[in-house]
Amino acid sequence: MGAPDRDRAAADGLSAAPSLAGTVPVWLRVAALSFGGPAGQIAVMHRILVEERRWISERRFLHGLGFCTLLPGPEAQQLATYIGWLMHGPAGGLVAGGLFVLPGLLALMGLSWLYVLYGHVDAVAGLFFGLKAAVLAIVLHALWRLGGRALRRRTDRIVALAAFLALFVLAVPFPLVVIAAGLAGLARRRGADPVAADPGADEAGFRVGAAMLPRERVGAADSLRMAALWLAIWLLPVAVLLVLPGVPPVFGRVALFFSKMALVTFGGAYAALAYVAQQAVEQYGWLKPGEMLDGLGLAETTPGPLIMVLQFVGFLAGFRAPGALPPLLAGTLAGLLTTWVTFVPCFLWIFAGAPLIGRLRGSRRLAGALSAITAAVAGVILNLAVWFGLRTLFRQVETVPLGPLRLDWPVPGSLDPAALLLTLAAIIAVFRFGLGTLPVLALCAGAGVLLRQAGFG
Repeated sequence: MGAPDRDRAAADGLSAAPSLAGTVPVWLRVAALSFGGPAGQIAVMHRILVEERRWISERRFLHGLGFCTLLPGPEAQQLATYIGWLMHGPAGGLVAGGLFVLPGLLALMGLSWLYVLYGHVDAVAGLFFGLKAAVLAIVLHALWRLGGRALRRRTDRIVALAAFLALFVLAVPFPLVVIAAGLAGLARRRGADPVAADPGADEAGFRVGAAMLPRERVGAADSLRMAALWLAIWLLPVAVLLVLPGVPPVFGRVALFFSKMALVTFGGAYAALAYVAQQAVEQYGWLKPGEMLDGLGLAETTPGPLIMVLQFVGFLAGFRAPGALPPLLAGTLAGLLTTWVTFVPCFLWIFAGAPLIGRLRGSRRLAGALSAITAAVAGVILNLAVWFGLRTLFRQVETVPLGPLRLDWPVPGSLDPAALLLTLAAIIAVFRFGLGTLPVLALCAGAGVLLRQAGFG
């Protein structure tokens, strides 16, 4: 940081931007609290990085979020990578993005072991039952907070509602929803984001300001070199697994399949769920019917991206076709391989494409498109909350056709009173009393175990 930037930070009552090592505890805190899917994760990052630490302005935060929603893969993890990159270059992005994934990787790996070893034990089932209710309350609260920031104008609320209806009623693919929102934003006659007209607007009081971001002016040649480097990091292990003798064949199939999924997973875990389940069950035989939803439930109860559910699929694939390896070891290695080929491309997209964000910040039309996409994402998250809520509160949900439309609708009489009671208690704790994420998760998990032992849930 130069002397003018230090003087400005001092005038704003801020210390200098932290060193790379100094950001590690904060990124670990962000990761450990990132429950509830993209809504919860983005809300946690906003609260810690924008409101508490004041590392980055809200407009720059939302601008980066809009860009990340255009990329395949988990937008929350990519947003963390982008902010880390802004602060400390590729090393900062690697620390932020890697730590965002690490707690969820470890937690889901442990839960995967529990699933194959003790999945039918009442205490474990009760634990998962309680956690689902807590996660639903956390998602709703995060959606409420995010909507309050991203849907301030009538046009944004219309875009969000249209996105929700397109997904929930018409089953429009997520990429088409994003494209339509972006085109609608481009068509606006006035730009939507004041920061587009003035890249330094709204930066006062934040450690990462417009004058502190030379990385946003990186040239195209540097971006191409970074893309080539990360493409090799991503694909070379896959090539080795395909030709190395003695490796269980399932490892190569897992690497290829999830590398392809990394290119098309727009919209996160839910958008990819149906396709992955179909291929994993019918074509490869890695999972039994219904186990994808079990894995999604496990991923919902761990911090980090929901797309981590793919690690669960890879784990079961290796566990059930271990070759000469012990099943648990094969499952663990296949799960780690799945995580590698799923998340390494995220660093490629950010390190090669993030400089475009800075060069395009002066475009009002692009700002309008990104603003509309952010509004559409709020509608997408509402659809995810409804999807998960139906499957948390009801034992059976069916798809009801209404002419050209279709609705997910609970089967009459399938309401789970224990799940409803526990979810309402979690909602009151979060909304009325402001209880934090970890206390709510802990209390609901304990209540779930007690309810299960009493014959409920």
